[in-house]
Amino acid sequence: MKRLVDVGASVLLLVLLGPLLLGAATCIALESGFPVLFRQTRLGLHGREFGMFKFRSMVKNAAAIGPYFTADHDPRITRVGRFIRRTSIDELPQLLNVLAGDMSLVGPRPDVPAQRGLYADADWAQRCSVRPGITGLAQALLRSEGSEAQRLEMDLCYSREASVWLDLKIMWWTLGRLSGKGAN
Repeated sequence: MKRLVDVGASVLLLVLLGPLLLGAATCIALESGFPVLFRQTRLGLHGREFGMFKFRSMVKNAAAIGPYFTADHDPRITRVGRFIRRTSIDELPQLLNVLAGDMSLVGPRPDVPAQRGLYADADWAQRCSVRPGITGLAQALLRSEGSEAQRLEMDLCYSREASVWLDLKIMWWTLGRLSGKGAN
């Protein structure tokens, strides 16, 4: 049932948000050229690697300049990038990952491989027992304001208590967080 909702909602959102996606791509291309999408290796269900899509919000060589995480006032983030990050528009291409089955609309955010070492084996297995999501409990409640430990605990909580009802609450809470507070 969850997969059916993911696919149906993703198709609907891609159609409805098509003009916004095209506008974001155009702004990125005008400010800093192509490519407008960024593909990063992430870890998904059962720890399997996949390429997660995002609108490029940083300079082209950002990975060579700094770490896998960002901080407030990161100089690698472009002007357009600041806006699309604050509004979460940069995450919308992940609807393609949902369609491909690599992600869900709701679940723990997929980690980069370098983050695997942050987890005890049992916690990692628990976290990877569900498909990662575009949004999750940590994003809905904390956005980027929470500590690594807080986000980990919320991811583990979600993976233990996942349900359609919890997914609906997380989507509702996420809509309330789109004001930009806590994004970097």
